[in-house]
Amino acid sequence: MTLSRAQYESFLVNNVSTISTLESSLRSISWFLPGRFKDAELASEALATLLNVVSMYHDTLLERIVKSNPSYRPLIPTTLHTRFTRAWMDRTSIYKWASRTLELIKFTELMIEMGLRRKLSEKAKWRGIILLEVIKAALRILLLKATKRPIVSPTIPERDFDPTTLPPPSSATSSPTLAPTSNVPSRLGTPDHLRNNHIPFEPHPLLLPSSSHSETSAEEYLAGKALTTASVKPSFSLLRKLSGPRDYLAEIIYILRPLVYVCLLVKDKKSRLPTNRALVVVLIMEFIARNLRRSPSSSALLEKEEYAKRDKDMLWYLLRGSIWETFTRPKLEGFVARTVQKPLVGLFGSLAQDWIPLIDQYYYYTAL
Repeated sequence: MTLSRAQYESFLVNNVSTISTLESSLRSISWFLPGRFKDAELASEALATLLNVVSMYHDTLLERIVKSNPSYRPLIPTTLHTRFTRAWMDRTSIYKWASRTLELIKFTELMIEMGLRRKLSEKAKWRGIILLEVIKAALRILLLKATKRPIVSPTIPERDFDPTTLPPPSSATSSPTLAPTSNVPSRLGTPDHLRNNHIPFEPHPLLLPSSSHSETSAEEYLAGKALTTASVKPSFSLLRKLSGPRDYLAEIIYILRPLVYVCLLVKDKKSRLPTNRALVVVLIMEFIARNLRRSPSSSALLEKEEYAKRDKDMLWYLLRGSIWETFTRPKLEGFVARTVQKPLVGLFGSLAQDWIPLIDQYYYYTAL
């Protein structure tokens, strides 16, 4: 088992750039599969789920490889989100496993719903969805208890480095489970700076006359290079602790929204008369949580980013309930009818036409 794992790590390090490109290409293809053949949405979601799970495993391996090489220096500074989540994953195993389990459920929840819809009854499907939301809410509350800070999304570090800048695979630290290998001397080639001996290089911009210089002042140039307050903060201080009952109440209301929504949605489906109770209640919870949460300071960049992301997520309600049925879906169907015969634009219309019935059939296509 150790040997096969080491071999896979070696293969990943040697082909990390190609694998990243392949993951991105297959993820793009999965968007165009629904509607192309029978059960195409199942094949599309199975592909997307597999890619997300494999990518999460690859990120874990690559992060360990980077940590094992002290000489590695990223070309792009690590994002605040990655610094915060990575610090907490290194600090406590509760956060590490709860966050990974939460993201794994989010990757597979739509696939699980499709399987329940095909194999079990409608009632069993909604029971499964409620169970998933209960588990997700419990994991988020566990993360809240562990960090005493607002929950960031996603809860695990994102891949924020260029795969081509990883340490060379021939080094002893390329894989934590591989035995060191001897370096085979390679044939010396012509250095890059000696390959061009005839054509002069273009002069450096700093050596050009002052009239050709950019009008950007030295102060403006240095301002972009200066360190911000968040850049020098300890990773755990990027998000301030929740300071009182009001902060905790706002976060708990935000965590419980999906569970309350799906429970009320199931009750509304049992009712003879159509009602918008689920949508109304969850929107009220959104606004209550938004008004109760604290206002981040100007230096709390990560907290401001998280709250801005939560505000943008409210656009998903355009694809839910009566808003979807009376406003968004008629608009999309009108767009499809107008563009179906037009070149290029008709491609987007056809894509929207294939996705409209999926939004009607599956809860997790528009779940938060």
